[in-house]
Amino acid sequence: MHRISAPQVKLITTSMLALALAGCTTVSQAPLASASETASAVAQADASKSIELATLFEAYDQANLDASPLSKSYRGIRDADYGRWDEVSDEADEAEFRRLQDAVSVMQGQFDVAALPDQDVLSYRLFELLAERNASLHPFREYGFLFDHRRGAHTNIPAFLINIHRVTNLEDAEAYVSRIEGIGPQLDALITEARERADNGVMPPDWVYPYVITDLEALIAAGDNNAILNDLDAKLAPLTPDLPDGTDAEASEVIALAAMAKEAWNSSALPGYQRLLVEMRRQQAIAPTDDGIWRLPQGEEYYAALLASYTTTDLSADEIHNIGLREVGRIHGEMRSIMAQVGFGGSLQDFFEFTRTDDQFFYTSREEYVADAQAAIDRLGERMPEFFGVLPTDPLTIKPVEAFRERSAGKAFYQRPAPDGSRPGTYYVNLYNLRDMSKNELEALAYHEGLPGHHLQLSIQVQLGNLPAFRRFGGVTAYSEGWGLYSEELGKDMGFYTDPYSDFGRLGMELWRACRLVVDTGIHSKRWSREEAIQYLSDNTPNPQGDIVKAIERYITTPGQATAYMIGKLKIMELRQRARDELGNEFDIRGFHDAILTSGPVPLSIMEENVMRWIEETQQGG
Repeated sequence: MHRISAPQVKLITTSMLALALAGCTTVSQAPLASASETASAVAQADASKSIELATLFEAYDQANLDASPLSKSYRGIRDADYGRWDEVSDEADEAEFRRLQDAVSVMQGQFDVAALPDQDVLSYRLFELLAERNASLHPFREYGFLFDHRRGAHTNIPAFLINIHRVTNLEDAEAYVSRIEGIGPQLDALITEARERADNGVMPPDWVYPYVITDLEALIAAGDNNAILNDLDAKLAPLTPDLPDGTDAEASEVIALAAMAKEAWNSSALPGYQRLLVEMRRQQAIAPTDDGIWRLPQGEEYYAALLASYTTTDLSADEIHNIGLREVGRIHGEMRSIMAQVGFGGSLQDFFEFTRTDDQFFYTSREEYVADAQAAIDRLGERMPEFFGVLPTDPLTIKPVEAFRERSAGKAFYQRPAPDGSRPGTYYVNLYNLRDMSKNELEALAYHEGLPGHHLQLSIQVQLGNLPAFRRFGGVTAYSEGWGLYSEELGKDMGFYTDPYSDFGRLGMELWRACRLVVDTGIHSKRWSREEAIQYLSDNTPNPQGDIVKAIERYITTPGQATAYMIGKLKIMELRQRARDELGNEFDIRGFHDAILTSGPVPLSIMEENVMRWIEETQQGG
């Protein structure tokens, strides 16, 4: 597949536009047309512009795919790049930035947004906003931590090979082996970049390194019995014919591939991980003790840019902090009502301690947790048609987080389905410590990650085949995580959380997101320490200590992201109430939800416009 550069994009779209303009000129010189002929010509011109704009978006997407073998794999594309990793370099990062900015520049120069059909106007505006957010963060592109306790090639590479790299034939298996062979060079490039950033003061706090080092030591100590080789062996097994003599040529090739994989591991991957371990130990000795990104050069400006990007608002750190304090107070009040309902006589903090420690609120087996989570999603799924006009088309599966990353991974997360249907949507639940996974939270967590949360949202998004790829496969955190948090409360509207302790768990998770506004801004703007932030969550939430520590450590290394959930949810709730007020008996919850979901991810201001347009159309009988 050949690469389409930014200049080529311009040539493609310019030539098509010239043809369209030539056609329009011919029409204008023709004899006076009838009204129907004029309407037809206008429709054709609109269609032509839509095709031109779609071509520009497609060329931009193809250029990105050509530069990213991993993106192709996530999309289910298997071609000559299937055995490669993405390039790691400043040049590659800069090229990615320029592709977007150049494509937007071409779009702005060739299209009059006022003359485009409505859906194209939205795509045009979203593409501009995407470029603006990208440009606002570009000056800080070397501020990210390449390796921390939650992310980095030490866990991302195994997770990718296990969960994304499919093997259905020998060519796929050869590509898998090729990727194992490429792990060493991939790690070396990342080590070089991480070393340069650390020497410039851009590195995570000192407490991060024991996590990374422990994961690396475990992977290295596993030898040939590691997660990657075991995964490939499992994927090779179906390719081996069940022949007693073992002489089949295909069986011999499978055996040879398994041997090649071990050689690639020991000659490339393993030494790469060993070099990474050396670098992590070096950085540990010089790592900072301060936690917030205020300690970085232009740290305050960086944090402001992150908040704007994640929330898609112009809210300041202080404003977000105060919203968090307000919401914490509101939710505490609702929790006291549940205390009265169950007859608990102590203080709210006493109730927190009771729910975080009493054995009745915790599972004793992983299997029981997964079974109950599946049952909760199945029950809710039966009521989905009453609340949604558009339903997910992809299957949903629940999986425990794999052993190699469960110690450091978050408590739950979702992986979107492949657009070709080859991979289901997956709700990952972290069952490393069952005492961190309260029964009280099971429903809300399942609704957030599964139905009606991320699985519904992302299945609809991926299947919006008439929209540009940047809308189908991109993301806006305030939109997606706002929807996930909204979905938790929607479960109550749908008739669930019949156990008051489960409803308390729902409030606990909402409280968690409100507290995030307080602690994230506290750490990165008000210069709270890790310990101060941990204490705030301990005092104000019912979550167990392990959950609290893991959360604060996440917020420290992913500044700003945690603020998007509550900010997004509050906007959706505000818009729903506005729609109810303006439409009265005409309000249809299914239409409201479809107005939110069928655009794909959008900034909150665009979400508001979409809902207001739906309200107007409903009032007009549309």
